[in-house]
Amino acid sequence: MNIANKITTFRMLLIPVFVIAIIITGLDSVIPGIIFVGAALTDFIDGYLARSRNLVTNFGKFMDPLADKLLSTTALIMLIQLEKIAAWIVVVIVAREFIITGFRVLAASNNVTIAASIWGKFKTTTQFIAIILLLFKETLLLRFTFPLDTIFIYISLILTIISAADYIIKNKNVLDLNNI
Repeated sequence: MNIANKITTFRMLLIPVFVIAIIITGLDSVIPGIIFVGAALTDFIDGYLARSRNLVTNFGKFMDPLADKLLSTTALIMLIQLEKIAAWIVVVIVAREFIITGFRVLAASNNVTIAASIWGKFKTTTQFIAIILLLFKETLLLRFTFPLDTIFIYISLILTIISAADYIIKNKNVLDLNNI
């Protein structure tokens, strides 16, 4: 296993650690936020290493986006439990992830690989930023009166919808609409 894939795997292992930390401490502690930030940073590090060192593998192509989806949806669901985000927003985000994952599986069954788009990357980045703002909002590290967390949640929601439409429109031939 190369270093990029080890980092992706490490991100996956941080998810239950994050959940345990948030269950034990809630948002009164910076620990869940620090764990999430560390996990989110591994997304950028493993991608950079994979591309710059030519370490791109099928495992990485599969696990990296899966790790991102699991990390962000886990955090969003935990934030629903803590009443920090509306459930309907998370439903839209999770529905998009299921739709695009299904779309990618369908494409793969036709030997078509759908690469990540710039919209998907913007979506992931704004989701991570929104989650970080929500995780640190109650601590001494990040007290603000301007609703920056809410703004980033809605930006990520809009990008969630745009990125889903972008994937489907650019790859609509995968759906084989002539044979419905």
